[in-house]
Amino acid sequence: MYLGPHKLSTTLRIDPKQSNPREKLRALGAAFFTDAELLAIFLRVGVKGKSAVALAADLLHQFGSLPKLLNSSPEELTQIHGMGLSKWSQIQAVYELVKSSLEEGLAQDSIFLSPMHVRGFLQAKIGHLPHEVFLCLYLDSRYRLIECQELFRGSITQTAVYPREILKEALARNASALIVAHNHPSGNPIPSEGDQNLTQTLKNTLQLVDIPLLDHCIVSGSGFFSCSDAGIMKIGDK
Repeated sequence: MYLGPHKLSTTLRIDPKQSNPREKLRALGAAFFTDAELLAIFLRVGVKGKSAVALAADLLHQFGSLPKLLNSSPEELTQIHGMGLSKWSQIQAVYELVKSSLEEGLAQDSIFLSPMHVRGFLQAKIGHLPHEVFLCLYLDSRYRLIECQELFRGSITQTAVYPREILKEALARNASALIVAHNHPSGNPIPSEGDQNLTQTLKNTLQLVDIPLLDHCIVSGSGFFSCSDAGIMKIGDK
């Protein structure tokens, strides 16, 4: 259900009284539908006095965005009329399938062929978590994903990261390169001074065994920061 930044914008709207949304989806493709219309197809039915499209639009408005809706708790979702635990479970199942699909795609193609794929995967994986987590993406010699591992988990403000542990895990997987990532629950993906220092420490540690650190990505619910794109990875290079 992650639609990415390139989903087409269109004035097309579904009128449930005049046509079948599923038939339109088969005929036109998902790119011609808004998030509310696609969500309506998943919801199948609305509630008394409100169509499935109207209910979907209300859900997106109440949560503020599709990612926030997908990451909602059962308590949050079931407060809305017409939404029960079964609907929450279905949404979570679909979301997990999407994340698994994105991860499998990274395992099949070089990460350099789809940088937006990497961004989408990381934001779906950890962007909306209420606590900090630190991920390691271990890559093979063709820069395909071997494994994505959540190595450290912390509070909302700090995660303890141990470079020696990262090095050990990379060697255990025979990784040829590494990308690391963590989230900022505060919503601001700009790296702190500590984040930048950690990046340099990790880069130097991994260089001892000829494993390049390709990037340190910082994500939030609506933001993304790449240390590589910002030139931070080159600091200290001779």
